[in-house]
Amino acid sequence: MTKLIFDDLKEFSTYEGKILPPGEWITITQEMINDFAKATLDFQWIHVDVEKAIQHSPFKKPVAHGFMSISLLSKMLGDLLQVKSVKMGVNYGLNKVRFPNAVLVDSKLRLNGKITTIEKYHENGVKITWHCSVEIEGAKKPACVAEFISIMFE
Repeated sequence: MTKLIFDDLKEFSTYEGKILPPGEWITITQEMINDFAKATLDFQWIHVDVEKAIQHSPFKKPVAHGFMSISLLSKMLGDLLQVKSVKMGVNYGLNKVRFPNAVLVDSKLRLNGKITTIEKYHENGVKITWHCSVEIEGAKKPACVAEFISIMFE
């Protein structure tokens, strides 16, 4: 995958309405799931108790937290593109979030996305609405589908 590199927000804005190239695959390990559980204090057995998940879960494996897929969006987008002039980026919010498929431990995820809109935000920024679908390798349904909103400042 070739990273999209833009010199500034003006050049980046020409990408409005365009589909992004597919992202790189990220393997979701048990260590990542455990670390996410520690960060969010969500220790439900289906995520962190491997033996119990094997015995009692309908998936027969531990499952990543749904919000873990959402939290990877910033990283996945950062891996896909760079705007050289940007000094700071922040998450603004999410719309229409759904988790159509479980992410089993050792699954591979990647981002499929589109820049829906780019709007001016104050004097030196833009607000971007991204359509994001987090694909699970080999699965028919994605892990997560969301409208993600972020802001970039020059």
